[in-house]
Amino acid sequence: MVMAAPVSVVIPCYKCSSTIERALSSVAGQTLRPAEVILVDDGSGDETSGVLETLKDKYGDWIHIVELPLNVGAASARNAGWNVATQPYIAFLDSDDSWNTEKLHVQYAYMRNNPEVSLCGHRCVLSQDGEALPVLQKRFDSTKINATSLLFRNAFFTPSVMLRRDIRHRFQKGKRFAEDFLLWQQIAFSGLNVVRIESPLAYIHKSPYGAGGLSAQLWRMETGELCNFLTLYRAGSINAPLYVAAILFSMIKFIRRLLLARLSGLSKRWS
Repeated sequence: MVMAAPVSVVIPCYKCSSTIERALSSVAGQTLRPAEVILVDDGSGDETSGVLETLKDKYGDWIHIVELPLNVGAASARNAGWNVATQPYIAFLDSDDSWNTEKLHVQYAYMRNNPEVSLCGHRCVLSQDGEALPVLQKRFDSTKINATSLLFRNAFFTPSVMLRRDIRHRFQKGKRFAEDFLLWQQIAFSGLNVVRIESPLAYIHKSPYGAGGLSAQLWRMETGELCNFLTLYRAGSINAPLYVAAILFSMIKFIRRLLLARLSGLSKRWS
């Protein structure tokens, strides 16, 4: 009998028929496989549903499919998977990203050996199709993430995060931009321990601020981040000076990103 980690993997799926097999294959190829994978079809309305059923037939009852009748966004889709998860740990993966084969072995071992940690993330690598993947180092250093630092920089990509299923926090229902960032902030500001493993254990196959998909919508992402600060301020998690400082720093970052995006567009136009 193959040993499985007591982890539920939650993958929101929206019109992802061309990428979900790569993501799921990276989970199936783990040296320590999770106990279950929950694929949440977020009202795709296309061939995605059929692809998910085909993958379930391929991998068996280890795969569970949750069908949502309407598109509710990644935050609510992840919550739907979280709500039906049976394992004490939840790991998130996006349908267009993938994991290093040692990801669950390393991260679950860390969580098991450090039960005081409620959320553990790790480094990620931007990997374009056809590029050689980096060799994983054998030393796995970790850093405790301070809550205040999360006001100024998101320490985690969502496909890097594993957390305890029983924490009370969830993704904000219906929120579509910076929803993951808000959850990490709420967990950290509630006093729970948040840690990052300083090794790249996941592969991001799209640029975080590229020309396509949600990441291209820089202003919507910025307003999502600004709304996070307001949520934290109203909840009493941060005081007025921190609230103002976070807004100012975020706006400076936004202007920089906007300039870089425009310069990149000009470069492509003239190349």
